[in-house]
Amino acid sequence: MSNKIFDIIKSDLTALEGALQDAVKSPVETITEIGNHLIEAGGKRLRPAMFFLAAHCDDGYKRERVMPLGVALELIHMASLVHDDVLDSAETRRGVETANAKWGNQLAILAGDYLFAKAFALVAEQNYGSRVELQLSNLLTDLSAGELIQNKEIYKASCDTEEYFRRIAMKTANFLAISCQLGGDLAKRSEEEIQALYNYGYCVGMAFQLTDDLLDITGDTKTIGKPAGNDILQGIITLPTIRALEVSPDKDELVSIVTDPDMTNAMLDRALELVRATDGVDFTKAKVDDYLSRAKANLPDSIPQEIRETYYMAADFISGREF
Repeated sequence: MSNKIFDIIKSDLTALEGALQDAVKSPVETITEIGNHLIEAGGKRLRPAMFFLAAHCDDGYKRERVMPLGVALELIHMASLVHDDVLDSAETRRGVETANAKWGNQLAILAGDYLFAKAFALVAEQNYGSRVELQLSNLLTDLSAGELIQNKEIYKASCDTEEYFRRIAMKTANFLAISCQLGGDLAKRSEEEIQALYNYGYCVGMAFQLTDDLLDITGDTKTIGKPAGNDILQGIITLPTIRALEVSPDKDELVSIVTDPDMTNAMLDRALELVRATDGVDFTKAKVDDYLSRAKANLPDSIPQEIRETYYMAADFISGREF
């Protein structure tokens, strides 16, 4: 995400990088090596950024108090991506070799487990309270449940939009919602404000994942850092394809492709062609716009103006992002 959007927390995000490197240091050299590889691969740092913004609603903001939780959120995200890449047999992410491609599935899974554990250790050391720990525990259960829902539907050409939205809520939206909520908690905002921040994060998260799914259909490897059409190749049906399966005059052909675990590159190219020939992309874009409008509407006027304006800019960035 553009650094200019987050100028207000620029110093926090800079400090986050050093804190992440400290967090992945281990007496086991391989763990440190994998951790540094994941950090250097980059990322939008969107979850800690949303958290830092909400935490800055506190006039007495103290970075040393807030930073461990920001690091924990990014470690949880990194760990979930490592596990996702193993499940998807992914070879690249953000244009960089994945941990499983570089070290093998076994070490990648163990490194992901280490990052999850480290995240909770950082939180426990700070005594944030049972509410924070419960929210993070719920976050992890949702991440796991969302992945289970997704994997039971691979290569099935499911058109169940309700289950699709439930899945992306668990895998992405709830994470951003909780990131905003935790920042509001640490800033000691009112329960109404904290709920509003949660709602904002949820709607932004839904829009973010919908945009991700769009880019998988409309993007290219150079831009998005992974092969275009990778979801279809992995048997994962997202909203643009669900819509195409409903309205395409060639839906029978599309079904035969997306349900084939032995899909070739030529078949993938044809599937992308069929999806792009429908209104699936525009249909999904409309959903993105709706969620972002709802996100903005949820922002309370009572939080500092510069924080509210930054959250607005973050929503606008998501609506037009290309990576």
